Amino acid sequence: MAENPVIYVLNGPNLNLLGTREPEIYGSDTLDDIAGQLEDRAQELGAEVEVRQTNHEGHLIDWMHEAQAEGAKAILLNSAGFSHTSVALHDAIKAISVPVIEVHLSNPHAREDFRRKSYVGEAAKGTVAGFGALSYLLALDAALRL
Repeated sequence: MAENPVIYVLNGPNLNLLGTREPEIYGSDTLDDIAGQLEDRAQELGAEVEVRQTNHEGHLIDWMHEAQAEGAKAILLNSAGFSHTSVALHDAIKAISVPVIEVHLSNPHAREDFRRKSYVGEAAKGTVAGFGALSYLLALDAALRL
């Protein structure tokens, strides 16, 4: 019997503060709440998720390389503030064959000007943004259809 597809869900800086950090923008769900929702949905769809969070850019890059080496089906990446600054994350996405879907809780295009450019989005397969925690579930459904 084939193993279930694995989707890596990688979260960047300050997302460990979800639920308390600017809930009017990011919602009241914690990252653990979102991870639980993803695990439940993945199980329903016959998949597995590997959910991680870091405040360090290099860890995100290492985890993308790991996802490639481990044969992950896709990566959901909420690189948070790194989205708008990181050429290194852009290059890491381009360096792997695993499809990456950029995820944002808020809609960066409806916010400050500096959030409207995403180096991550330029390299990603697609972007799901603006739907709060639902953004992750929509991205998971998309990833499993790739």
